[in-house]
Amino acid sequence: MGFSASILTLFPEMFPGPLGLSLAGKGLKEGIWSLEARNIREHGLGTHRMVDDTPAGGGPGMVMRADVIAAAIDAASPEGDSRPRLLMSPRGRPLDQRRVRALAEGPGALIVCGRFEGVDERIIEARGLEEVSLGDFVLSGGEVAAIALLDAVVRLLPGIMGKEASGEEESFEAGLLEYPHYTRPAEFEGRAIPAVLTSGHHGEVAKWRRAEALRITRERRPDLLREVADQPVTK
Repeated sequence: MGFSASILTLFPEMFPGPLGLSLAGKGLKEGIWSLEARNIREHGLGTHRMVDDTPAGGGPGMVMRADVIAAAIDAASPEGDSRPRLLMSPRGRPLDQRRVRALAEGPGALIVCGRFEGVDERIIEARGLEEVSLGDFVLSGGEVAAIALLDAVVRLLPGIMGKEASGEEESFEAGLLEYPHYTRPAEFEGRAIPAVLTSGHHGEVAKWRRAEALRITRERRPDLLREVADQPVTK
């Protein structure tokens, strides 16, 4: 069975969204991976299918109830389901390429998309949710973040990208930001393609690309350089 993603959301109509297009959409149609979006409100309480309540201790907004989310998780991920359970949250551990690749090598994921002020803290511990963040900013809900996470993961699945090397030389795969790319025309508005790239000398091209990757990383993300200072050039 291929990679299987289950989304728990109040807005299932947001899926597949962009995931139904381009490489991810092609893989979805070909059965390389699967996606189901489940409406948390189906497990809501009462006539109005309530999924939230006022925060304990007071304060603004509403909080999604632990019992409602638990019922939704249990329905989508029964006992024996080995997929990790993720909660898209701005307070989670920042998503990086290492975690993306680990997810791509697994059976799939169950992703909970919070709304309002967030979810009852007890559901995180009770169902072993891993909080994941896309960065230091806040979205209206977890759906857009879930789409971004899945796009990053799905493109790494076997059979999605045309050339395996396409995913091996990108930003973060070697701990660096990606080197610059060029294509025709040879000159654009007075700017020429660097001569080394048209020299036909693969070793020199590899050295140039690594030097450029190091330069860009040093300028924009010096925090990434700690782990890669001694990595050899790939020829």
